[in-house]
Amino acid sequence: MTTDCVQPCILLAEDEMMLAMMLEDRLLASGYNVIKAARLSRCLELAESASIDLAILDINLAGDQSFPVAMVLRRRGIPFVFSSGYGDQDLPEAWRNEKVLQKPYDSRQLTEALATLRIA
Repeated sequence: MTTDCVQPCILLAEDEMMLAMMLEDRLLASGYNVIKAARLSRCLELAESASIDLAILDINLAGDQSFPVAMVLRRRGIPFVFSSGYGDQDLPEAWRNEKVLQKPYDSRQLTEALATLRIA
């Protein structure tokens, strides 16, 4: 199955339903189309097949780490930012240069992170 979005389209990988809904509202208001995934398997499927331009990946998706999704996005050349309530000090070496939005983050931090991704 392929999911297509009118650009720009963002993959939002977030397992906390209320946070995902709030972020979706913010992203829609900022002119993005949003596709959401709360579980690693669905997120991997979308990362492989969807027409997406950017992604926000919660590092911990219901107990599974989202690094496999980041690998797919990296391979496809799709910029992404990690999101975490745990900080970036525990990131594996391979991901230490990636931007991490520290939860809770505000609209300004989200906007800046996405602008940086779109420039890259």
